[in-house]
Amino acid sequence: MEIIRNVARHKLRSFLTISGILIGVLALTTMGALAENFNALLDGGVKYYGGSIQVGPPDGQAASLLALSKIDEIKQVPGVKVAFPAYQFSVKPGQITAVSFGIPDLIIAGDPTENAWSSLKTTYAQGHNIDADSLGQVVLGSTIDKEFNKKIGDTIDLPVKPPDAKPDFVNHPFKVIGILNPTRTAPDTFAYIGIADGQMLLKDSLPAAIRDQIDVTQITEAIDVYGAPGASTADLDKISDQINAQVGGVKAIRPSTLVNSFKSGGAIFTAITTAAALLALIIGGLSVVNTMFMAVAERVREIGLKKAVGATTIDVMGEFLLEATLIGLIGGLLGYGIGAAITIVINATTPAGQSTLFLITPNLTLLAIGFATALGAVAGVLPAWRAARMDPVIALRTD
Repeated sequence: MEIIRNVARHKLRSFLTISGILIGVLALTTMGALAENFNALLDGGVKYYGGSIQVGPPDGQAASLLALSKIDEIKQVPGVKVAFPAYQFSVKPGQITAVSFGIPDLIIAGDPTENAWSSLKTTYAQGHNIDADSLGQVVLGSTIDKEFNKKIGDTIDLPVKPPDAKPDFVNHPFKVIGILNPTRTAPDTFAYIGIADGQMLLKDSLPAAIRDQIDVTQITEAIDVYGAPGASTADLDKISDQINAQVGGVKAIRPSTLVNSFKSGGAIFTAITTAAALLALIIGGLSVVNTMFMAVAERVREIGLKKAVGATTIDVMGEFLLEATLIGLIGGLLGYGIGAAITIVINATTPAGQSTLFLITPNLTLLAIGFATALGAVAGVLPAWRAARMDPVIALRTD
């Protein structure tokens, strides 16, 4: 009867230990998937802003516009290879979003050839890029396309007219000619149009009193500047400084400044993942150690008999290490499976037009399951060593 009770107690402790590891790995999986998703978003910013120079109005003149002639001046700066005008507008002007976990829907107007220079490449799920000097054409990112349920050849009115639009609100029909593959970063929520259309929307955004007094074909909101292909961020920083020194009336932002801001945001979510891993370590590790020490205490006579009939230290250690590792593996698989299922369900129920919150990656899968398995093995070393060093004579005398 005592043996049966010991077996039952050991199974109960093993179940509780697996549950402890499961909780820790569940936390690691869900928080890790959140961090992976956020870091994918930030990586897009690092790629784009680390490979280009953003030029805008000088400090204190955020509402100002730039003359297109500044592009010619910037091209004269040593190291500058190309420069493009850039325009940006809200897809849903006036809409207030209470909670947002991604980049808002934006209309991006620019030269269709700029993608060839950008470090952040986009590819097409359907259709193609807007044509040079196009009018009324739009390419939709994957998320915004899903939100408005558009297909190639459909028409979308941009910007979207808000319910409380003013009488002078203007929008225009655009034909969808391309839909991008998901990037898990900024382009997913962007609608890309040509320069002429961007200038048209810029004119629409100006106050009615001055709308017809400004030649929008001669101005831009910002300028995207690129150096030689493969230029490092440090090289682009130097070009930025040279633009500020050589070209008046503009402010070139050092790419490293923007890159560092994105990386600092990523560090926060990395810390969250680390905290989840520590939770798994504390809960699971202590559970495994306790379970295995109790297993050794309850199986003293069994260990003594095995050693008496020739079981070596390696044999005894191997048995207990295998058991501890198996506990870690089972807990890891269950915790990862439940965590992954939770993230999949939440992503699947995310409303159209909103970015998903979680991203399960192969690295996260290996980390979660491998971490739990290694945790079980490491936590089982000391109990296994204690069992292996047990004197068989004393063990057999134990009641």
